[in-house]
Amino acid sequence: MEHFIKKCEEYAKGKGFKLNPNRKIVEGITKGLLEREKKFGKKYCPCRRVTGDKEEDKKLICPCFFHEKEIKEEGRCYCGLFVR
Repeated sequence: MEHFIKKCEEYAKGKGFKLNPNRKIVEGITKGLLEREKKFGKKYCPCRRVTGDKEEDKKLICPCFFHEKEIKEEGRCYCGLFVR
């Protein structure tokens, strides 16, 4: 878990945003991502529904296709892992 969180921190810093300052939220989302990786083979966002359509589901792999727009518009991504 810590290795993944560190990678997310580095990714966010490179993109000009950061991880949610609430550590419990970060750990909960990370736990969900790792559980989905065990179940589906990919770290799909735990806040979005995996459809089974490989092309559509690619958009849900963390960091998801939607996160940058959501952070820009809402100040955070849908699940709250990344914030402005």
